[in-house]
Amino acid sequence: MTKKIIIAGGGTGGHIFPAIAIANAIKKLAPSTEILFVGAKGKMEMEKIPQAGYRIEGLDIAGFNRSSLIKNIGLPFKLAKSFLQVKRIFKSFRPDAVIGVGGYSSYPVLRYAQSKGIPSFIHESNSFAGKSNKMLGKKATGIFVASEGMEKFFPSKGIVISGNPVRASISGSIVTREEGIKFFGLDPVKKTVLSIGGSLGAKSINEALDAGLEEFEKNGLQLIWQTGKPYAEKGKQRASGKSNVWVGDFIAKMENAYAAADLVISRSGAIAIAELAVMKKPVVFVPFPYAAEDHQSVNAQSLVNKNAGIMIKDSEAFNKLVPAIIALSKDEQKQNELKDNMAGLAITSADEIIAREILNSIKI
Repeated sequence: MTKKIIIAGGGTGGHIFPAIAIANAIKKLAPSTEILFVGAKGKMEMEKIPQAGYRIEGLDIAGFNRSSLIKNIGLPFKLAKSFLQVKRIFKSFRPDAVIGVGGYSSYPVLRYAQSKGIPSFIHESNSFAGKSNKMLGKKATGIFVASEGMEKFFPSKGIVISGNPVRASISGSIVTREEGIKFFGLDPVKKTVLSIGGSLGAKSINEALDAGLEEFEKNGLQLIWQTGKPYAEKGKQRASGKSNVWVGDFIAKMENAYAAADLVISRSGAIAIAELAVMKKPVVFVPFPYAAEDHQSVNAQSLVNKNAGIMIKDSEAFNKLVPAIIALSKDEQKQNELKDNMAGLAITSADEIIAREILNSIKI
C-alpha cells in the first residue's frame, strides 16, 4: 500500500527549499510515496513547488500583519475558510502523515491532522520557535530542530536534533569556481562577492550596495547581486555598463552562485546559514530586524561568538556594509578563520534524518 504524506508551509525560500529537500529525501528512501504540498495562495511556493516536480494545493490564508492592524480584520474568516479547504484536501488525499515547515499554511494543516490522530511533525529551523509551532508542538508526533536547548519551547520527548535540510543541488554540488564565474559572465581573476537578501530581497542591503557600487570597482571586486523583485529594475539600471556586476531578482541555480563566491553578504535566516556552512563561505550577515523575536540577530550573534561570521546591524548597513565586505576581501587570514569555523557547523544529512523518522511513523 502506498504511503501518502502532506508537506505544509512556505512563504519564503527559507521554508520552501528545506520542504523540497525533505520531499526528495522521502522519495529517495521510499520511491512509491505520494507527496502533496499545501501552501498559501499567492505565495512563492505556488510557483516553486511545481517547478520542483511536486503537486501543491493552495489555501486562502494570510498571517497576522504586525504593521497594519486594520489589515487583520478578515483573518478569522480566512482561517475558518482555510480549515474547510484543509478538510476537503484530507478527505480527498487521505494522508498517513503530515509535516509542517513553517509559514501560514502549516497551522491549519497540522491542527487538522492532530484532531484526526494523524502523525504530525514540525520542522523548526530557528533557535527561537515561532508561536504557532509552539502551540502545535504540544501534540506533535515529532519536532525536528536545528540546535540544542529547544526544550524551552517543546516537549523534550518529541525533539529530534536533525539540523536544517539543505537542497541536494547545493550540498552535493560539484560546480567549480570557474564554472560558477562563467555562468554569471564575470572575470575568474577577480574576487567575487555574492549578495543574497533572502528570496524576497532586502531593502537595507540593496540600498547599501546601490550607494557603494563604485567602491567595488575601485577595489577590484565583482558583485553577484540578487535584489529580489521590488529592487530589480533599480538595481539593473544602476549596474548598467558595469562589467563587474551581475544583477538579478532571483538566482535559480544557487549552486553556481555559491561556487562563484569568494565572500558573501546575507541575511541570517537559519536555512541561509545552513547552506553557507555546507558551502564553507566567509560571510557578512545583516540580520532582518523584523523577524519574529528578532531571531535572525540571535542567529548571527551566535555565529559571531564562534568566529564564524561578521554581523552588521540592518540600521547601520547603509554606512558600514560595503566598507566591511571590502575590508574582509583584503584580509585572507580572517576569511580562512570564518570559512573553517562555518564549515565546522555544517550538517548534510538533515533531510534524510527527517524523512526516515516520518516514514517510520506510518503504520501500513
